[in-house]
Amino acid sequence: MSEFAGCESCSHYVYNEYLDCYECLIDLDEDEFAKFISGSMSSCSYYSPDDEYKIVRKQM
Repeated sequence: MSEFAGCESCSHYVYNEYLDCYECLIDLDEDEFAKFISGSMSSCSYYSPDDEYKIVRKQM
């Protein structure tokens, strides 16, 4: 992972129907959360691209 694409394209960023908003399913520790809130986190170590067609490509 060389470049952070953003939360919107991550598979851990999902819509919560109960809260009516999007949220990240990864539980960051206190230090990681502080970096994220302050904006000093340049990349997320848990980022996983949301690739809907990954399974289909494996079937071919």
